[in-house]
Amino acid sequence: MRTAVFGATGMLGKALMRQAKGDELTGFGSSDADLRSPREIEAALRSTHPEWIVLSAAYTDVDGCETNRALAAAVNTEGPQNVARAALATGAKLLFISTDYVFNGKKTTAYETGDLRDPINFYGRTKAEAEEGILALMPEACIVRTSWLFGPWGKCFPDTILKLAAARSELDVVNDQRGSPTYTFDLAEAIMRLCHAGAKGIVHCTNAGVCTWYEFATEVARQAGAKARVRPTTSDKFPRPASRPAYSVLSHRSLAEYGITMRAWPETLPDYLHLRETVWSKPA
Repeated sequence: MRTAVFGATGMLGKALMRQAKGDELTGFGSSDADLRSPREIEAALRSTHPEWIVLSAAYTDVDGCETNRALAAAVNTEGPQNVARAALATGAKLLFISTDYVFNGKKTTAYETGDLRDPINFYGRTKAEAEEGILALMPEACIVRTSWLFGPWGKCFPDTILKLAAARSELDVVNDQRGSPTYTFDLAEAIMRLCHAGAKGIVHCTNAGVCTWYEFATEVARQAGAKARVRPTTSDKFPRPASRPAYSVLSHRSLAEYGITMRAWPETLPDYLHLRETVWSKPA
C-alpha cells in the first residue's frame, strides 16, 4: 500500500514512518509541503501517487493556539481541507488525526463518535471545524480522534515530568483532568491497520485505561525510578491560556468494530522509557 504521511517529522509522524511492514511510505514535513499551500500539497501527491494519505501534521501547542489564532486556523482547519481537496483530485483516501479536545469535558462516561462537538479552547475548535470541513468534502474519509499523545522525538508529558523530576524533589500535578494516555507507536500501528481495513467515518483510538495527569505522572516516575515526590493538585493552581476538558475519555467501541485493540497505557511505558534513552530519542 502506497501511503503519504503529512507531518512525518513530528512525534507521531516519526512513529508512523517506522510502520512500513511491506508498505511504501513517503513522509513530508512542513518544509516539503506546507498545509497552507495547495500547490505544494498537490506537487507532493503527484510525486508519490498514494493510495492513502495520513494527515498527522498540526499546530498542537494548545496554549499557543489561543494567542496565534490566525496561524492555528490556517494550519489546523484550512490546511486539512486543502489536503482533502488534493486527495479528491488524485483519488487517494484520507485519514485525518483529530483530538479529544473537540469535546467540552462535561460527560462522566466515555465519549462516543457521535457525541456533539463542543470544544472549550481554540485548538479544539480548529480541529472540530477541520473534521466538519473534511467530511463535507470527503464523506468517506476517516477521522481518527486520539488523546494525551506521548512518545520519543518530541515534547510530551512524560518527558516533561522526567526532566522536572531530575531537577526537583517534589512535583505538583493536576488531579482533576481525566483522560487516556496514548503511545505514538501503538497509535501508529492502529492507524496503518485502519488504512488496510479501508476505515471510514470517525474512529476513537487511544490506549486502554483511564487516569488523571497526576496518576499518569506518578506511574511514569515509578517506572523510571525517579525519586521526586509527585503530589496531586487542582487545575486552578496552574492557570493557562487555554481551558482543558475535565473529562475527555474516548470510547473504544468504534475501534473494536475494526477488530483492533490497544494495550493499557502503563504497559507502553517501558517501551517509551527505553526509546527515550536511546539515540532514537535525539532530534532527527
